[in-house]
Amino acid sequence: MYQLGEETPEDFWEVEALYDLCFAPGREALSSYRLRDGVARVAGLSLVARDADGILSGAIRFWPVRVGAVPALLLGPVAVHPTRQGEGLGGALINDSVGRAGDLGWHRVLLVGDAPYYKRFGFTRLEGVEMPPPTNPERVLGHGEWDGVAGAVTRWPDQPC
Repeated sequence: MYQLGEETPEDFWEVEALYDLCFAPGREALSSYRLRDGVARVAGLSLVARDADGILSGAIRFWPVRVGAVPALLLGPVAVHPTRQGEGLGGALINDSVGRAGDLGWHRVLLVGDAPYYKRFGFTRLEGVEMPPPTNPERVLGHGEWDGVAGAVTRWPDQPC
């Protein structure tokens, strides 16, 4: 059993260590990180999952971006500790946080990822949504209200989120 809760400032380094464990070296060189630099995570959506002993088992973060002039959320990273993978925790983090996003008025979520994995959570390939290079357009996926939304994905304006 896992307890999902909002990520706090005290969780920051533990979550970063989980991401370092789960992702290849140089993860912060990816173009999606340029969209996150200097932008606050969205309060209430960046979650951690802890087991009954309080050990961090998973984490997910969200960042505000613009697609053209339209606001959207950039999901990622999401990670589950290797010893906890295959237990449905990643799905629980995604489903819970995307549901919370809708409750908070965020109706568009995008990510860069593997369509076969994320389609089970309602994500589909986005046509006309352009992540900064060198992102593979086949991996740009979206959930929510994307009809008529297209353009370059850009950083959120410098203002509190």
